Amino acid sequence: MASPAWNLLFATSLVLSGTTAAQDNDRTFSSGYKFVEMTGEELFANVCQGCHMPDAAGAAGAGSYPSLVANRNLGVSGYPIYLVINGRRAMPPFGDMMTDGQIAAVVNYLRTHFGNSYQDVVTSKDVADARH
Repeated sequence: MASPAWNLLFATSLVLSGTTAAQDNDRTFSSGYKFVEMTGEELFANVCQGCHMPDAAGAAGAGSYPSLVANRNLGVSGYPIYLVINGRRAMPPFGDMMTDGQIAAVVNYLRTHFGNSYQDVVTSKDVADARH
């Protein structure tokens, strides 16, 4: 059983780390089941880069996470929309955790960064259509 001092230290660290921010109206961190980030850059930084790495170069180890750098698979917008919604292989599905707007934002971010220059914009409607 943890000591009262350790419990206080742990609770304080949660507050300082922002874990309790999920209870605030100004949430900036994900809160379990739903993501609260709204920009593509925030979503990439807090959701995607853990596997695809901060530079989007991908990784290999316990799993294989493809590089998103200059990735031709991002050229047809329906493909990354489908992957974010449904997942594939080691990538979990995020469709239930992200709104249509969030998925559009992160897909647009990936398609215009990391050596990708696809200019056709993905809309929330595109994502909603892909869900059906």
